[in-house]
This record gives sequence, structure tokens and C-alpha cells, in this order.
Amino acid sequence: MDRNQLNRRRFIKGAAALAASGELALHRQLTLAAELNNGHPLAPKPGHFPGSAKNLILFFFTGGLSHVDTFDYKPQLQKDHGKTISGAGRPLKASPWKFQPYGECGKMVSELFPQVGSVVDQMCFLHTVRGDSGGHSAATLGMLTGSITFPMPSIGAWISYGLGTRNTNLPPYVVLAAKEPYNAYLAWDASFLPGCHKGTRFIPGPDPLPNLASPVASLSRRDLERLMLNDLNDAHLQRHDQAPELAARITNLETAYGLMQEAPEALSISQEPQYVLDLYGAEASKPGSFGAQCLIARRLVERGVRVVQLFDVGSNNNWDNHNDMSLHEKLSKNVDRPIAALIKDLRQRGLLDETLIVGCSEFGRTPWEDLTPQGRGHYNRNFTCFLAGGGVKGGYSYGVSDEHGATAAENPMHVHDLHATILHLMGLDHTRLTYRYSGRDFRLTDVHGEVVSDVIA
Repeated sequence: MDRNQLNRRRFIKGAAALAASGELALHRQLTLAAELNNGHPLAPKPGHFPGSAKNLILFFFTGGLSHVDTFDYKPQLQKDHGKTISGAGRPLKASPWKFQPYGECGKMVSELFPQVGSVVDQMCFLHTVRGDSGGHSAATLGMLTGSITFPMPSIGAWISYGLGTRNTNLPPYVVLAAKEPYNAYLAWDASFLPGCHKGTRFIPGPDPLPNLASPVASLSRRDLERLMLNDLNDAHLQRHDQAPELAARITNLETAYGLMQEAPEALSISQEPQYVLDLYGAEASKPGSFGAQCLIARRLVERGVRVVQLFDVGSNNNWDNHNDMSLHEKLSKNVDRPIAALIKDLRQRGLLDETLIVGCSEFGRTPWEDLTPQGRGHYNRNFTCFLAGGGVKGGYSYGVSDEHGATAAENPMHVHDLHATILHLMGLDHTRLTYRYSGRDFRLTDVHGEVVSDVIA
């Protein structure tokens, strides 16, 4: 029998031994899964090579952030406003916002993101990213899982699988999402990877984990073990030899117990000094605000969480502004200061070099009008993403789009290339990070992707 396979007798023997051992230390290395699986499934693992980043914080701007109104300055677009170019079908639309240079690198940033402009010397902008779909659902899956056709493991799940976590009392992969994005949980699912690598969603607000204060928290360790044993026995009877699901359930229950111990403190920003709250903005003290989410993201990576993913979904709308691009102004104001504050905060604490920050949407927006002269449509053929920290070049822009921001003029970059580069910065070879399922080896980048070495410091 493979050493990772479980049978009923071995499970009961291991569980009984664990129950007899009494209360275990909070940061113990051996868990029930360790007894049965020869090592905790979430224990930290070495990468394929030393990575420059230990943690990943990923911002996802749901709906489609406009590249030509934010970070990809196109003066010719301003001059050609109202003209129609080949392949557009609609008149070109100038940006209503002014751009100005920031930082020593002189990066041109629009007035929508003045605070992000203040940290451009720590950032790397990717101006020629291309995806394979112009539809929200497929493009979201493409950006977060590498597949636009059917659900696959998310990038956070792959990193958790490849590297484990530095604190098994907290989930390796945390998702902060006030509302569900397109495709809901599929955007952070583990798919065929072991279930313990799936993202754990915290709902931003005064009670991010409603079940944390449930009566279960008051049960003794022995009670929890008995409940776990009953639950796992039922699962074993139902699934017979489906050991991976059984092992994942064991690990998830162990993590749930750890959450009871550490999550309340990790999620509490009330302990932060006033100068830190001020850095993130007046809204940061309000539970559920984007400032509070960014601050929580920093607290989580400090405590060993490997991946934190923040979805800016919006309470009334998202970045999908077909009719009225002026909505970008309110949306950007909500995220501008917190993103810049997170970069500054991590840098001041000496954590930026080991924390990779990624900002992206499922796609960009057209350089021309859409449903109204005030709107822009979906655009996956060329858009901008950004990186910061984690071993990337600061004050650097990769790729040059054409004079209107419609196509790549230099150094095109596919989403698969972005994923390969993120994994490389984390110390993972995207061609070697594979999982055998249904008779073949799968990977995040499928059979594509090249590491873009030019963005690596």
C-alpha cells in the first residue's frame, strides 16, 4: 500500500493514539495527518530553487480595470479622440483623466491613482498582457486558474500545493471577498488538487468568520477529535477508498481548530497603532473597508499565510463600466491609498522583498467607445497588470503597447507567461509543478508559458 493511502483500521489506530496523548501544543508539528500521512500536508516545503518571494498578495479588480485610463499613458489617443481605426468599429475615446510623471523612474500615472503613483519606484508595470477570452467568467478563470474552458486549480492552490504554509494553524491560502466575483468559489478552488489547498474565504466586515464563535469553539480537544472521527468514518464509508478526500478532510479540520486559536488575533486591526491606521486611510478603521482588508493581508502574511487574494468586487458595481467610465473615479479612490499603504508598510517592516504583490483584472477596456460615448468595452487583447516587491524590478515597465493601447508593439506577454513568472519568483518551476490526475500531468500553465526574466531584479 502506498504510504499516503489510508484504511479504516490504520485511521482508527492513529486517531486513538492521538486522542490518548491529550492536549497538544498550539504550534505542534505533528498532527493527525502527520501520524497518518508521514508529514503534515501543509507543512512548508522547499521550492524547486530558492525563490525571492515567500508570500503572494494578489489584488483582483473585478470587471476590467481600464489600462488606458490608469497606467498606460497614450498621448496619441488623446489627439485621435473621435477617429475610427481599423478593427475598432467605434470612435476612439480619449481618457478624461490627466497623467503626470511620478517617482525617480518618471512613470506616467493618471490622476485616478495618485497614491499608487507615490510608490512606482517599487513597482513593475506589465503593459502588454493578453488573455484568451473577452467574457467575464472565462477571462476570470483564465487569469486565476490558467484555463478559460473548464475549472482548474487556482494559482493560490498551486502555490499552496508546491510550497505548503509557514503556519499550519492558519489556512495556507486566504481569500478576502465582500461579494462573490464571477465564477464564485471557482476563482479560488483547488479542483483536483488535495482539498486542503483550496482558498479559505473570509468575508470582510465585523464578523469575517461567522462560524468561528460557534459552540464548537467551546468544545474540548477530545470532543473535537470524537466529532472528527465520526465525520471521517462516515466520509470513509461513503467514499470507500477515496483517500485524498479523507486526508483533505482531516487536514481541514485541523486547520479549523488552529483558526479558533489564531484567527481572531490575526484579523483584529484594533491592535495596530494609530500611525499605521492613518497610513491606510480614514476608512481603514472600518471593518470591511478595502483599507482594513489590505491591513489584514499584511497581518496574515506576517503570521505565515502563504497566499492572500483580495477581490475588489464593489458594493454597487465593479470595474465593468460599459456606459460610464466616470465610475472608475469612485472605484479607484476606494483602492488607491490602501494599495500604496500596503507597499509602504511592507517596505518599512522589511517584508516587501519577500512578499510578491500582483494587481490584475480579468482584462482591460477598449481604447474606443462602447455602449455610450462615455463607456468602454471588454478588452483582452492588450491590458496592464502590475507587480511589486518579491524580487521584481522597481520603477520598471515591461512591454510597449501601440499608440492607442490596442495591441502589443514590443514584448507581448500572455497570461500563461505571467503565471510562469509569478511561480518562478516564488521558487517554483512552472514546468515541474505538476499533478497527475485522470491519467495525465496537469500544471497551471498547461503546455504554455515562459518566464519573463526581464522583470526580475
